[in-house]
Amino acid sequence: MSHNGPVSDAQDWARRRRDAAAAQGDRLARARAVETERARELILGFVAEAHRRGVTPGPLLARAGDAKATARTGLVGWYLKRDGSLGVTTDGSYYLLVRPLPLKARVLGVTLQPTDPPLQVGAGGRDGESIALDQLLAMRLDAGDDWPVHRG
Repeated sequence: MSHNGPVSDAQDWARRRRDAAAAQGDRLARARAVETERARELILGFVAEAHRRGVTPGPLLARAGDAKATARTGLVGWYLKRDGSLGVTTDGSYYLLVRPLPLKARVLGVTLQPTDPPLQVGAGGRDGESIALDQLLAMRLDAGDDWPVHRG
């Protein structure tokens, strides 16, 4: 039996750790993809139900953190949180609406990109407020057009 000594053992150990880390990364990525797909299905269901119930979509504005400053986005849909931080457009895209807004953006507006929706909204956030996406969507539907948004 041939043994190449401590260097070979260390290289072997390092290779096994790399392989294990890669496998774990792959598992996490697959789990995130499944979660995102489920969240997208929930949002598409929300959009269909909002249309069915006649819940009126409106313009979605971006806002600057805790400040009252806002900017036009060109997006139309529904705010999901009363602080105006999250929105869903009529095509089912999910948007984070809070962002830095320099003066130019406040005047000319901003272009936002949709983001992957989570199944747990606010998880890991600083404010400690976390809610399941399905519960948030149900609350929003139940409120109908009575969903005032309070910024800042």
